[in-house]
Amino acid sequence: MRLLVGAVVWLCVAMPYALAAETDALANAAIDMHGYLRIANEAASYRESHRLSETEFIRMSNEPGTIILDARSRQKYDELHIKGSINLSFPDIAIESLERALPDKSTRILIYCNNNFRNAEGPFPSKLPSAALNISTYIALYGYGYRNIFELGPLIDIDASRLEFESRRP
Repeated sequence: MRLLVGAVVWLCVAMPYALAAETDALANAAIDMHGYLRIANEAASYRESHRLSETEFIRMSNEPGTIILDARSRQKYDELHIKGSINLSFPDIAIESLERALPDKSTRILIYCNNNFRNAEGPFPSKLPSAALNISTYIALYGYGYRNIFELGPLIDIDASRLEFESRRP
């Protein structure tokens, strides 16, 4: 019985300290899940009024000072992309790369992704709707302080699209 009481006392007294020490060892101030979720929810609300039809996307893309950002891999970008877009692959979105590519946070940025186009599985392979690159790109840009972000909304048959595409393949 004394052994059982000793075990219960240890669990009640020592275990919380052991768990706290393990949690402290995993703590990383450079990774903030709660902050990400807060920003993601804020960006989601903001995004709803910043989604564009194909016609609106084309019109805005022709206005001075507008940047079309393609966050797909360099390989997919080189295969086929919207004419005039710049490539900053999503894994490369970071403080320094954004300062180089998009130094003015008030710049109008238009984004698109794989899930905006059908009948082009090579350059635009489909992703799960909840993992669409537009979503993570929008949240990331918003999290870095960009607010003039607009997203191509519809799923467009690439063969019927009025957007101009180009390739960088030899």
